[in-house]
Amino acid sequence: MAKKQTKKERPAESGDKLTIYEYEQKYSRRQNVRGAKIFLRIIAAAIGVFLFFCLFSVTMKVYEINAYAGYGTAGVSVILYIILFIVPLYKIMKSDYFVVNVNAYTARSAKAHNKKVRRNIADKIIDLTGKVEGVGWYDSAVVGRLAIAVKTNDENCIKRSLTELYGGSIKKSANSLIFKSALKSGAYSAVSQSNKIDAVLVAVINFQLVKDLVFLYGFRPSDAKLARIFGRVLQNSLIAYGLGGADIGGGIVRSIETVGSAVKKIPLLGTAISALVDSSVQGLTNGVLTTVIGYQTIKYLNEEYKLQDILDGVEIEETEEEFKQTCNELEQELKGNKKLQKAG
Repeated sequence: MAKKQTKKERPAESGDKLTIYEYEQKYSRRQNVRGAKIFLRIIAAAIGVFLFFCLFSVTMKVYEINAYAGYGTAGVSVILYIILFIVPLYKIMKSDYFVVNVNAYTARSAKAHNKKVRRNIADKIIDLTGKVEGVGWYDSAVVGRLAIAVKTNDENCIKRSLTELYGGSIKKSANSLIFKSALKSGAYSAVSQSNKIDAVLVAVINFQLVKDLVFLYGFRPSDAKLARIFGRVLQNSLIAYGLGGADIGGGIVRSIETVGSAVKKIPLLGTAISALVDSSVQGLTNGVLTTVIGYQTIKYLNEEYKLQDILDGVEIEETEEEFKQTCNELEQELKGNKKLQKAG
């Protein structure tokens, strides 16, 4: 007689809940959680060291010109380092995040953790909308429904309201934040004449953008995803540092000058075009790099929000039942082997 299939072995039918085994096979990836956390800290430290190097170099240049001005620059650099790097980093790292990379053993605790995170996000959005006038980040009508859901402890309505916010007003607000940050990154880089200052500006604006998006969404990406974002921030800073020291415009001007002798006859035209092209190319490049950071961040946030929603509907009640069934089958098998041994 054919053995009856368990829920684990049956394919999921239409309308059935996803089992934890199906979720694990489809969405979970092998990951060293401790390793991801360590790597995240290493990348954050590398950004900090690079920023310190750039600020220190600028300070030393000023000191060579005037000692007192150098001391003043050092003091300002320390304050800026704390405000523009340490504080945003602390706020990002201390933010909640969803646990979505789970297996049959960790799914139950992850679901409980994610439920708590959703509540914290809802409370933050409601509190911000009520206390900060004209913030304009969240749809007030949806936030009103969210507040009622929190008061009535309606978990399904909380999830629906948050999903509606993330697909509507939060998405629009995130796009606006990205555009403004990219514009600042491009404009400041175009004005700056120092590769070190360019690198600092790009890193600081990128970091601030990530912090603002995390604050807007109410949670941060997981350690592994956040490490990738920080790695991109470091990469962008190094690119900005290289662009600031490269003669981009000079090569273009030399190409223009070979077209005809007319350009050569106009004094200072080559220098003017060179400066203009250099600044515009640097500004555009750094603006685009900042845009990439922004969209990478919201991509990870949206992915992990969707995964926690899927995980919340995963059926895990069967785990204990299957464990008992396996133990019973093992017991019967061992008893059968003992009888065969005695008979032999």
